[in-house]
Amino acid sequence: MSEQTLRQAEELRPPAAAHVDAGDRGYSKSLKSRHVSMIAIGGAIGTGLFLGAGGRLAGAGPSLALAYAVCGVFAFLVVRALGELVLHRPSSGAFVSYAREFLGEKGAYTAGWMYFLNWATTGIADITAVATYTHYWGMFTDVPQWVIALLALAVVLAVNLISVRIFGELEFWFAIIKVGALTLFMVIGIFLLVTQQPVDGHTPGPALITDHGGIFPAGVLPMLLVVQGVVFAYASVELVGVTAGETRDPEKIMPRAINSIMWRVALFYVGSVVLLSVLLPWNAYSAGESPFVTVLSGIGVPAAGGVMNLVVLTAAMSSLNSGLYSTGRILRSMALSGSAPRFTGVMSRSHVPYGGILLTSLVCVLGVGLNYVVPSEAFEIVLNFAAIGILSTWAMIMVCHLLFWRRARAGLVTRPGYRLPGSPWTELVTLAFLASVLVLMWADDGPGRVTVMCLPLIVAALVAGWFAVRGRVTAVRQGDASEGGR
Repeated sequence: MSEQTLRQAEELRPPAAAHVDAGDRGYSKSLKSRHVSMIAIGGAIGTGLFLGAGGRLAGAGPSLALAYAVCGVFAFLVVRALGELVLHRPSSGAFVSYAREFLGEKGAYTAGWMYFLNWATTGIADITAVATYTHYWGMFTDVPQWVIALLALAVVLAVNLISVRIFGELEFWFAIIKVGALTLFMVIGIFLLVTQQPVDGHTPGPALITDHGGIFPAGVLPMLLVVQGVVFAYASVELVGVTAGETRDPEKIMPRAINSIMWRVALFYVGSVVLLSVLLPWNAYSAGESPFVTVLSGIGVPAAGGVMNLVVLTAAMSSLNSGLYSTGRILRSMALSGSAPRFTGVMSRSHVPYGGILLTSLVCVLGVGLNYVVPSEAFEIVLNFAAIGILSTWAMIMVCHLLFWRRARAGLVTRPGYRLPGSPWTELVTLAFLASVLVLMWADDGPGRVTVMCLPLIVAALVAGWFAVRGRVTAVRQGDASEGGR
């Protein structure tokens, strides 16, 4: 039988019955196109660029732009794979729901709790960051860090508990502030470059790169070592997939929102770093200051530090807001299958899964305690644990898509028109890249290696947790099977 005949037979074969996830029921379709578009942008732009780029430029030089470009491509491939799965079956459970469909309950359990680890620890880092940034202004210096952290958590928690539309509106305006600040800076930077206005005594231009060691002033190794930090700067791009279950027309909205991520990453991340590199020498930047503040202060812009501090604070609040939103939906999907506590499956009259949101907030309250005990070390302690959650989430998305592709090849499911190109090689190369980031973390003598060494403890906790919940998971599955047989 010819290949063409086989292809025709596959096209004629009826697809299997669609997977149904109980966790998708009960949501209101309140998120509009503008909400989802700005959530996609906001997920791709955060403190990793506004604050973290300074230290990375000081370490890797202009080659940081190359690191951002490479990692940005892989981040886009991950979210593109998730986008195809979303159009296959929109779900508020996102990749946890797809892991359940293609890997079974163990896969969904692992994906869900690793994502919870990511956002719960990121949430602690976010409220710590908010408290730290607030102390920048003198009027808040005497307020204890833990008090500010608690207030930030209370505000964002209240927003998430009211309704998904309020969440969408807040994220919309957070994203507007971030994009507006970056756009304004780039306009100023291009003006300085074109007019050759000195910045802190340096004349802008490509000579600032060539005369200070070139693209790799300290060699290739520093660029490779910052890759792990760059990957984490892109964390939460996958958030756009979680919004699918609360969007009226995901088939139209999702492809547009996801495709926009690629050029925005190229413009804002790669473009910003290139611009920063031609405005000042790479060694003029430092880890303790936003690179944008460094440039603006160099041309004497009044209150540059205060304005950028407000933007970075906004980015941290946006991240915390997103974390509570996404974990609430993910935990509900898990609870209704038995792999998360029952109370995380409850939903309010305004269609908000408040049980999961409260659980994540409870972990963040522990972070408030961390700010009380070790305020100077709280940020670093939790940020590295979030790293493992990010890598595992992205890997799970690619594994799910790979299994989806195999089922499509077997004629069991039909791929939508919006597809991840290059399957299965795209998935395999992305998984190899994520594994290499883990190796780079091990190569880091600092917190990265400690985080990798904690992996066996995380695996042990997951195994112990599975044995604790598997009886309930089996009971839920049997109950669903008996209802389906009636």
